[in-house]
Amino acid sequence: MPASDGPLRRGTPAYRRLTLAMLFAGFSTFSLLYSVQPLLPLFAHDYALSAEGASLAVSLATGPLAVGILFAGILSDRVGRRPLMVWAMFLAGMLTLAAALVPGWHALLGLRLLTGIALAGVPAVAMAYVAEEVDVASVGAAMGLYIAGSAIGGMGGRLVASLVADVAGWRWALGCVGLAGVAMAEAFRRLAPPSRGFVAGGGGSPIAGAAALFRDRALPLLYAEAFVLMGVFVTVYNYAGFRLLAPPYGLSQAAVGLVFLLYILGSASSALFGSFAGRVGRRRVFWLPIVLLIAGVAASAARPLALVVGGIALVTIGFFGAHSIASAWVGRRAVGNRGQGAALYLFFYYLGSSVLGSAGGIAWTHAGWRGVTLFCLALGGIALALAVLLARIAPLPLPEAPNAAPVEP
Repeated sequence: MPASDGPLRRGTPAYRRLTLAMLFAGFSTFSLLYSVQPLLPLFAHDYALSAEGASLAVSLATGPLAVGILFAGILSDRVGRRPLMVWAMFLAGMLTLAAALVPGWHALLGLRLLTGIALAGVPAVAMAYVAEEVDVASVGAAMGLYIAGSAIGGMGGRLVASLVADVAGWRWALGCVGLAGVAMAEAFRRLAPPSRGFVAGGGGSPIAGAAALFRDRALPLLYAEAFVLMGVFVTVYNYAGFRLLAPPYGLSQAAVGLVFLLYILGSASSALFGSFAGRVGRRRVFWLPIVLLIAGVAASAARPLALVVGGIALVTIGFFGAHSIASAWVGRRAVGNRGQGAALYLFFYYLGSSVLGSAGGIAWTHAGWRGVTLFCLALGGIALALAVLLARIAPLPLPEAPNAAPVEP
């Protein structure tokens, strides 16, 4: 096979096009999915909702997305990654534009649900696309860059929504995010290289495939990590706005939106930890970003605003670092079934966002930020215990040398 037809290597023009396309995919997905997060207090005010009631604007997108990912992953194993991603991105952008126009809370929730289903065609497919197209030595860095792009998108969508809502209201905010989503979809369509490593695999049973994945000792623990870590992250960001808008801080909607600039730290963290784990070994460093996340939750419980913001910064660094390592780890362990393996990882990831994100609202309603802190610390403790168990599981040999000693990082 000619070198030009092989896996993409870091430094080549095709690799740069792929990583730029994935940045747009991450930007689109996370901005469309979470742009409503800083708007939750506005929804609560306009529609007379509790905090957990307003959080349905997030949960009713992430829950259906979690389920949809399972089917999108299976479908992508049959028809390919790139076409599904293109259509999903365009549809999600148009649905967000529609959400800016419809009257009534229930209509908005319905469109958020459909947006979540549409976006299911991006995340699991993106992980498999990167794993198939990039050579083994570069896949950790490439996955880290994709997650870095997701962090930038999550930050950009939330920040734009906050700033526009402060001047023109939340409907204009959603409209701007929807237009940006459509633009990102077109950019991805133009840049993403055609698949080289994809081989259609429509003959296997999804149930048999899932059973094989759950027989692996590490994958169920990684799926549990996705559930609890995302639960911490979304809970902190869902209810930080409620806390910072209220006394003693009394920040404006625009000032609260500036908190999402902390996503820059997450972008750097994902690339740094992804590359570091590739050199040193995932099982040796996975605990470190989780400890940073726990420390951030504890620091956010303090009263001074600087410590609150600093704590949220540590949560962001820890979460994206851990997610970068875990997602690349799933791609390595799910040998022969990467599409479904990645889909299951993201099923639990977004299920944690939906279920635990709303559960955190109950903690906020009944015990304020102290309740949120205790809830997130408990989840962080579970994540750290799972990391210890993962460190004790024997690595897989490299696929090129099946009889060699285990050398998986």
